[in-house]
Amino acid sequence: MAKFLIVEARFYEHLNDMLLDGARGALEAAGHEHETLTVPGALEIPGAISLAIDSGEYDGYVAIGVVIRGETYHFEIVAGESARGIMALTMDGAAIGNGIITTEDEEQALARADKTRKNKGGEAAAAAIAMYDLGQKFAG
Repeated sequence: MAKFLIVEARFYEHLNDMLLDGARGALEAAGHEHETLTVPGALEIPGAISLAIDSGEYDGYVAIGVVIRGETYHFEIVAGESARGIMALTMDGAAIGNGIITTEDEEQALARADKTRKNKGGEAAAAAIAMYDLGQKFAG
């Protein structure tokens, strides 16, 4: 059994509740422990995961958040930089499932967050578990 940290940017509460439900369900179904940490926005997720990695308390991480395109360029910055930060951490060996969904509108976000539809929270948790398992394999 491993211990995972779900790091969520809780900007769209109703969508995050769905993503969290999926992530928690997948981790529990696999027999893993989990805790949840809330940060202000998607840009803060990689930094929070980096701090948690330094603590040595967790075996893997699930990033949860929703970024919906608005009228400004800010969408591209948030979507791209949060993904870049998470990818940098995975390249250093962290087991992270990226469940930050980026959509054009709320309907697309609902379809991806809902556990009975696309279940991106569950998929992110499954990816984190798979990367943890792969790390265990290569650790010997």
